[in-house]
Amino acid sequence: MRSFEYLAPSSLNELLEVMGDRAPNFKLLAGGTDLLVDLKHGPSGPKLVMDLGAVPELKGIEETPLGLRIGAMVTHSQIQQSALIAEHAPAMMAAAATIGAVQTRNMGTIGGNLVTCVPSLDSGPVLVALDAQVTVAGVHGRRVLAITEFFVGPRQTALAPDELLVDILIPTAMLGRATAFRKFGLRKGQALALVNAAASIAVDNDRIVEARIALGAVAPTVIRATDGERVITGRSTDDVGALREAAAVAVTETRPIDDFRASAAYRRELVAVGTYRVLEEALALATRS
Repeated sequence: MRSFEYLAPSSLNELLEVMGDRAPNFKLLAGGTDLLVDLKHGPSGPKLVMDLGAVPELKGIEETPLGLRIGAMVTHSQIQQSALIAEHAPAMMAAAATIGAVQTRNMGTIGGNLVTCVPSLDSGPVLVALDAQVTVAGVHGRRVLAITEFFVGPRQTALAPDELLVDILIPTAMLGRATAFRKFGLRKGQALALVNAAASIAVDNDRIVEARIALGAVAPTVIRATDGERVITGRSTDDVGALREAAAVAVTETRPIDDFRASAAYRRELVAVGTYRVLEEALALATRS
């Protein structure tokens, strides 16, 4: 590991000031589950590493007038244990439970997972299905983005070199929305997703009035299958065939790859199965309430 300067700012303002002065020659340390591997084995290292662990503005899960705010430094284990998440977005708990091992979930943060921005990230589909927004801050101020705008490409986000992710917001209108998540991997634990899927559904008078379908590991970023959503919107809650139609259309919106873990054809089969299952589960939750 190459030597580097280490700082642990105690406030967001202090952190942003240093970021503005030192960009882009620094790395931010959240849980460290990805960064420490890069520091040990990467061909080159940063001149400065800034530990985010002492920045209070990046922590906490709280209900606000705008929705449920989740700080970027919240760990996956904290998501699993949060009463607010259990009440308002329990599918996030299901997704968090699939991330790595217990040790990884204890250290890894939701912000770090999103900023790493691999196509198979497990926290992304549920947040996309819940129309989540992210707050980004830099020396020139703050901006709010839809999470789908935050994802740009594999390991590439909309963050500028002097910006960081502050928090994630699930809007008030989506709190309690019936949502389901499924992950398919080569094994049950500590596996990258071959495909992951999430869906949210709202019903009224025995009709599906709004739906979201989100898919991971089948395109350069987590995507919304908007054509599949249109298939199911307006259909009767008793129309089981609509779920299969929507799942079949969702497959056509994906761009899976062949690699050593699975073929593109197999991933398309998983998209069909996974989309149907999350739609079926979300619909059951929506009609039960």
